[in-house]
Amino acid sequence: MTDPDFSGAVYHVLTTHHRLDAVVRVPGSKSIANRALVCATLADGETVLRNVPDGGDTAAMLECVALLGAGAGVDVHDASIVRVHGTAGTLRPGPMTLQTRLAGTTSRFVTALCALGRGHYEIDGLPPLRSRPMAPLHDALIALGAGVRPGETSGHLPVTVTGLDVGGADLASIDRARRPPIEQAVVSMAGDISSQYLSALMLIAPYLPGGLRIELTTALVSRPYVAITAAVMAGFGLTGVVVGESHVSVPPGRYTGCQYLIEPDASSASYPLAAAAICGGRVRIAELGPDALQGDAAFADVLASMGCNVIRDTGGTTVERALDLSGITIDMVDLSDLVPSLAAVAPFANSRTEITGVGFIRAKESDRLGDLVGELVKCGVDATELEDGLRIEPGFVAGAAVDTHHDHRLAMAFGVMGLRLNGMRIHDPDVVSKSWPQYWTMLESLRVAP
Repeated sequence: MTDPDFSGAVYHVLTTHHRLDAVVRVPGSKSIANRALVCATLADGETVLRNVPDGGDTAAMLECVALLGAGAGVDVHDASIVRVHGTAGTLRPGPMTLQTRLAGTTSRFVTALCALGRGHYEIDGLPPLRSRPMAPLHDALIALGAGVRPGETSGHLPVTVTGLDVGGADLASIDRARRPPIEQAVVSMAGDISSQYLSALMLIAPYLPGGLRIELTTALVSRPYVAITAAVMAGFGLTGVVVGESHVSVPPGRYTGCQYLIEPDASSASYPLAAAAICGGRVRIAELGPDALQGDAAFADVLASMGCNVIRDTGGTTVERALDLSGITIDMVDLSDLVPSLAAVAPFANSRTEITGVGFIRAKESDRLGDLVGELVKCGVDATELEDGLRIEPGFVAGAAVDTHHDHRLAMAFGVMGLRLNGMRIHDPDVVSKSWPQYWTMLESLRVAP
């Protein structure tokens, strides 16, 4: 099958009237891949990453770590295998400029990573990324002793980071068993903002002489993403990370190069699973099994609470809908990236769906509450924005021309709705290249009768 033509400004989604029966392979997790790339860059020795996704966010991270890496740097062997030659904690010194495109995760991880280097590093992105907040991370790095100078607006990109100069190579030569203990650095940060700030600090924390303790001034949201960070760090040999109710603690240490397999992206998997719920029939996500690291794998359980059947085994996860869907009330604080996915399913249920606990997603790639509700209303959906979520009533809906607001998750969610709604037109469809460049090809494969 050739890729659908979405070279223009609008992609027209074609409907399907049959029940689905499909096995879908989704790209590797960009959340895991970006964390693994930071660990591999700092590690002692060589790392081979497999099932690396080819989306724009990961491509931006690969470009940045290749510039920061010493020696041979990064080798991309094919579309999914990347070999990283670790720097042993000693990054290539600045000055240099690092472009992070539209990738919020990449920009935050790279900003923190540059704090371990020597010299000046400018981090910048495309205009939509410049509008996204970065201040909590910048403030934390300043508290640790790094220089952070904004280029235009405080708390936003572009920003120039002057490294802490902790001396990774010198740290490697210290006999930890004989040296006197070094006091652990401490910073404070709100827990109810993007978990990417916490993860960025966690990833560099082992290379601070005494490690790092992050005091949480508010309750931690998106806890599963912090757990992913700790799990990836453990995969590179760094154990002892503690994620508590009021703090996160990371001991000093070093990453070790390894063979690392990246599991399928559970956030991306939510869209074909949502399609099964909307269209009926079944969709199986290959290789996303019961031991998945990603909290977003729980989206299948959300669909189960609406009336779908879910089977998980070592080969993957299957969602099947045979009966009508029921609406639900759900706190999605730990599944915040999946709000658009559930919002796509909710109008097809036979009762109200209410999503709470996600007020913070207004500062994602788009305002994922206001923008999402606005586009749903265009489709005739009775949707209401709440202080910390949204409410969606069941009822008649129809396709419309919807804007993506530079947000890949909105584009993919509305694409799934278009399988059942005549006339769904997606503006700026290429935005999906951020995480799943072949998304429209996948959607077309679902539409074609088995």
